[in-house]
Amino acid sequence: MSEEKKKKEEDAQLIALAGFLHETYSDSIHSILLDDDPSKLHLPLVIEFAKLMDFDPEFAGKLYSCPGEYLPFLDKAAKRVKDAMLEELGDLKDAVRKKKPVRVRIDVSGSPLEFPEASPSIGKVRANHMRKLITLKGTVIRSGGVKMIEYERDYMCRKCQHSFTVRPELEAGNRINLPALCPSKSSRGCGSASFQSVEGTTICRDYQEIKIQENVQLLGVGSIPRSMPVILMDDLVDSIKPGDDVIITGILSAKWSHDIKDVRCNLDPMLLANYVRRTNELKSDIDIPVETEEEFKHFWEEYRLTPLKGRNFILEGICPQIFGLFTVKLAVALTLIGGVQHVDASGTKVRGEPHMLLVGDPGTGKSQFLKFAAKLSNCSVITTGLGSTSAGLTVTAVKDGGEWMLEAGALVLADGGLCCIDEFDSMREHDRTTIHEAMEQQTISIAKAGLVTTLSTRTTVFGATNPKGKYDPDQSLSVNTTLSGPLLSRFDIVLVLLDTQNTAWDKIVSAHILKENFDEKKDKANASDAKWMLPKLRRYINYVKRFKPVLTKEAERVISSYYQLQRKSGTHNAARTTVRMLESLIRLAQAHARLMFSNEVKQLDAIAAILCIESSTTTSPIVDIVGDALHSNFTDNPDKEYKTQEKEILKKLGLIEDSP
Repeated sequence: MSEEKKKKEEDAQLIALAGFLHETYSDSIHSILLDDDPSKLHLPLVIEFAKLMDFDPEFAGKLYSCPGEYLPFLDKAAKRVKDAMLEELGDLKDAVRKKKPVRVRIDVSGSPLEFPEASPSIGKVRANHMRKLITLKGTVIRSGGVKMIEYERDYMCRKCQHSFTVRPELEAGNRINLPALCPSKSSRGCGSASFQSVEGTTICRDYQEIKIQENVQLLGVGSIPRSMPVILMDDLVDSIKPGDDVIITGILSAKWSHDIKDVRCNLDPMLLANYVRRTNELKSDIDIPVETEEEFKHFWEEYRLTPLKGRNFILEGICPQIFGLFTVKLAVALTLIGGVQHVDASGTKVRGEPHMLLVGDPGTGKSQFLKFAAKLSNCSVITTGLGSTSAGLTVTAVKDGGEWMLEAGALVLADGGLCCIDEFDSMREHDRTTIHEAMEQQTISIAKAGLVTTLSTRTTVFGATNPKGKYDPDQSLSVNTTLSGPLLSRFDIVLVLLDTQNTAWDKIVSAHILKENFDEKKDKANASDAKWMLPKLRRYINYVKRFKPVLTKEAERVISSYYQLQRKSGTHNAARTTVRMLESLIRLAQAHARLMFSNEVKQLDAIAAILCIESSTTTSPIVDIVGDALHSNFTDNPDKEYKTQEKEILKKLGLIEDSP
């Protein structure tokens, strides 16, 4: 009687779930039926956990506690709705009769399953989460090959002819274990242990194992990021690659080793994925309230007549603990904001992300800028040249359980963000050459251990290095830094910070540092009133990336003239004075237009880009109005100073005649 009652309850539950799916997701199921893509072996039906909770809180609670038992209910309900809708299609019924099976995927966004109890970090997964539906966030660091596993097979008892289905244990390396005795439930009981497989009953499924690691930025200092293997099946395989940021919902299980004599069996946590959501698209996007947007617009309304004063006010918020260094702060802002990526006539992508290198004596604040830039970026990876091999920067092939897998390095993990490399000169020559392709083409081509593929590295590289010995201004930058010309040519801005003796500057800097330490509380209060703090600055940089600035005729004329002039006098560093320099000018001009809250690249932006390039020692100085980058300071009236600079540059470029 209890069996009958249980079956009736299950049928009632199936009918209720089928009604819910038909009412809420009929459009999705209808599109699944009409999908004629032959490459899709399984079709996903994504349902929102929040809507399921509203419909039946009791079933939603059971689904969270025992997903292995209740997820098949949703698959059966989806099949029932699909079959019912198939009957309604009439003439189209024969065309879609052999439709692939539907897999229900649970999207937990906006539901209680996003709370820390059901969505712990990878390092905080514990035994009480076992066999429950949990959500993990992380970055894919390793991706195995797609395999085909035997998921189901029927066996028959040789004695009583009883048939039963056997599935492999995913936790034990997909091994099929036959029962010790015949599972027949007849009154006598068979007791036989001899079975034979039934032909034509084998069901195979796609299978892939990946590894995800918790986000390094969310960890405290000194914490080691934890990782966890994840099993993907059916339509989820090959949906993500190393370097992707993902949110994975699935059933927490444990992987155990085979029986080895006198060796304790350890259980390693693993996740059987049900739903995978990539968040790469959201990497450079943070929630910006409408009030903040209005605040930005109001800010530029105030500085409408003196736009450069407004720009300098924003720049003062970058590394406020470092006095002056206006040129470096402007260069950091332009590097983080970047230009607009475009596709040329041949279909090749031209990068929009600028790269920057700081070359300077010890104590000039290079590492400070590096760390502050990493805080301003949504996705950033900090590493040092000495502690990074070529595999650690790009990608490495590792052997796991007899199979070769790819493990992502710093540049791949920073895809869509910023990669900061300190002590750039400490890298071995072989390691430097590996990042040539990553910096210009923004891809990494791999051919390791039979794995041939290409990964994206749409990242901004921000490097810092010390000169080799004492910096010699008479020698080229390649000689002073031991970096090759082709590598230096990939950097849009290279700033040299030389700690020369300057009594007036030393007096101002010492007064600034002592003032900070003299009255810390008072200074912090004043700083919060005067400068933009880190969260606001970060929001602004992410907000202005939405602009797609277009070059005006005036800006185009200035950039073209400057490039031609550099080509004529490009004796200082012939490797740098190439088309790459022209692309750098366009990128920096677009970044400056974004910084100025504009959708147009005006003459002002083009001249600002030229001043940045002039500060860079990789070019021949044409305009003698750019001072030392280390001793550059914020001026009281930047708009007035700009008029002088503009006139001087336009004269040098031959765009205006000398006034008598």
